[in-house]
Amino acid sequence: MASPRNLALALAAIAAAGPLAASSAGEEKAFPAAGSLRTKTPVKHLVVIIPENQSFDHYFGTYPQAENLPGETPFEARPGTPPVDGLTPELRQDNPNLFNPYRLAPTDLLPCDPDHAMPEQERAINRGAMDMFVEESGDTCPSDEARWPMGYFDGNTVTAHWNYAQAFAMSDAFHADVLGPSTPGHLALVAGQTHGTRPAQLSVQGTPYALEGTLVDDADPRHDDCSDHDGPILEMRGRNVGDLLTGERVSWGYFHSGFTATRRVDGRAICGKQHGNAAGTFDDYIPHHEPFQYYEQTANPRHLLPSGPGMIGSSDRANHQYATAQFWKAADRGRQPAVSFLKPPAWADGHAGYSNPLSEQRWLVRTINRLQRLDTWRKSATLIAYDDSGGWYDHVQPPLRSESAVPGFDALTADGRCGEPGPGDYQGRCGLGMRMPFIAISPFARPNHVEHRTLQQSSVVRFIEDNWRLGRLGDQSFDAQAASLEGLFDWQLRTPRLFLDKRTGAPAGR
Repeated sequence: MASPRNLALALAAIAAAGPLAASSAGEEKAFPAAGSLRTKTPVKHLVVIIPENQSFDHYFGTYPQAENLPGETPFEARPGTPPVDGLTPELRQDNPNLFNPYRLAPTDLLPCDPDHAMPEQERAINRGAMDMFVEESGDTCPSDEARWPMGYFDGNTVTAHWNYAQAFAMSDAFHADVLGPSTPGHLALVAGQTHGTRPAQLSVQGTPYALEGTLVDDADPRHDDCSDHDGPILEMRGRNVGDLLTGERVSWGYFHSGFTATRRVDGRAICGKQHGNAAGTFDDYIPHHEPFQYYEQTANPRHLLPSGPGMIGSSDRANHQYATAQFWKAADRGRQPAVSFLKPPAWADGHAGYSNPLSEQRWLVRTINRLQRLDTWRKSATLIAYDDSGGWYDHVQPPLRSESAVPGFDALTADGRCGEPGPGDYQGRCGLGMRMPFIAISPFARPNHVEHRTLQQSSVVRFIEDNWRLGRLGDQSFDAQAASLEGLFDWQLRTPRLFLDKRTGAPAGR
């Protein structure tokens, strides 16, 4: 039998081994409950919902005035609704683009996906004139639909978004960190960073995906069985916010619908879950929308399930990467992680070509209604933050915050130029990018508030870092320059819940 002194030494050795030490080999220890952690604000649970590809003008250009045509879901603004920087009568009637903005009806199914690659977006801005969207964003559309990028919806279609903006807080100055498509935007939302690619240069059939170590287009993540390994593929080096959260044992997860493998072939995961909408049937899971899979240290390449419900949000074989069903499994048991990223399935993410605003609304309303019914709601905040603008017209010239000079690629301020980068600045990160919708839904959100201060995707990273006292990522991450989200909140408020009808987006009972 061990002496008291030897027993004390053994216990001390276990404690010194760190938080993952356990009483028996292979046993894992769950992170502390989110509600028990010290936070800067009253928010103990943050949920970041990431739909796809909408510019601010595309969803909110005429807010809060809707046309209310017969047969469409009506919308009437609350008295005192503040104005937004939207589409003025002059912009709608005498626009500098080849076509004026025009209203899309709820029946428009978005068959054409506007071009939203980084060079095309730089050229659409046209050195501040904001007048080349038809030529640059419309070049992927049939010639008879060239005006498509100039279309916009109003509160008779994106009714839920407008009602959330009325009841809670929104921004009319939320920008992508860089110009370009989905993957750079997803990386910005979790790392404030698009630099760190391996390989440093990657081009396929003349299309660049990585330039001077910076990701500039949608390549699939190397650390993912479900990626298209016959197409462009790369990995990211460096740190992301998941590393900071894990280091402080703050529970977190990225929950992408369809992430769970439907079968395995020779040990390799196959992500075969599909759903359909009016546009067709599509895979739920899109690998280049899962940013943590680019980083080896935060990836779950085999799409393994967590070792048990109590480990969701903690470090185990799933490595914080899950399907959305795992989020609800944890939340319904009172174990909602402190930080959760929720990614809709493809059919409901709003992306033109395979989704649409009504499909997006159905998933979004169902999710937010359910979040508001959780016991954790009273100490939570939910952010709706898009990955990129999708090539849709927006009239606001983005501020120049990140400069780059890649010959034959950049074109914002001159051929091969996006401003004047300084010595040591990472190249290929031309930004800020276009404006996008951004809504904060929370008991602490300022009701019917429009935040005009310039925000960016890495403002989300900064809020996580500040709220859980994680420090900064460094390595030229944009978290260091991003403005705080706190203007959207008043920590003394108790803003009422708002339950909506998932079909119409109109207010409904609980």
